[in-house]
Amino acid sequence: MKIAVIYGGTRPNGNTEMLTDYVIQDIIAEKIYLKEYNIEPIIDMRHSKDGFQERNDDYNSIIEQILLNDIFIFSTPIYWYSMSGTMKNFIDRWSQTLRDPKYPDFKNKMASKKAFVIAVGGDAPRIKGLPMIQQFNYIFDFMGIEFAGYIIGSGNKPEEVIQDKEAIFAATQLRKKLTENE
Repeated sequence: MKIAVIYGGTRPNGNTEMLTDYVIQDIIAEKIYLKEYNIEPIIDMRHSKDGFQERNDDYNSIIEQILLNDIFIFSTPIYWYSMSGTMKNFIDRWSQTLRDPKYPDFKNKMASKKAFVIAVGGDAPRIKGLPMIQQFNYIFDFMGIEFAGYIIGSGNKPEEVIQDKEAIFAATQLRKKLTENE
């Protein structure tokens, strides 16, 4: 099973990235750092007679990369009780890909995938981060992606997540699950 990790954080070596990297240590995974790409915001043209227009950015190259994988790990810090803007911007563009003639089977291909979410935040993230998990659940349900699980860690300052024993235990369990699929 090929794994793609889609990092939505903007801080280098942030808590979410650290927890995610703990999960995938010793596992071959394609790492996609959204912050390293130019992804223009969606311009909603669903109801325009001309439809969506091609954007001059890196978004399609990311879609090409992720479609080659079987498992996605969406790794995002919890910003204002939701996924990062970088991650949301990327997912918003799926509306365009769903109507893009270059990707006629986008939804069907995505429906063959399995996804996990790893998120870290402060301010009671295991409670206040649940609406974000529900948001991912709705997104995956719409696309037909199997939502295979999530980890919410607690951390605000750099490296704080390392002290979160519950998140580290969950990360160890997820690593075992992923290595069983190899």
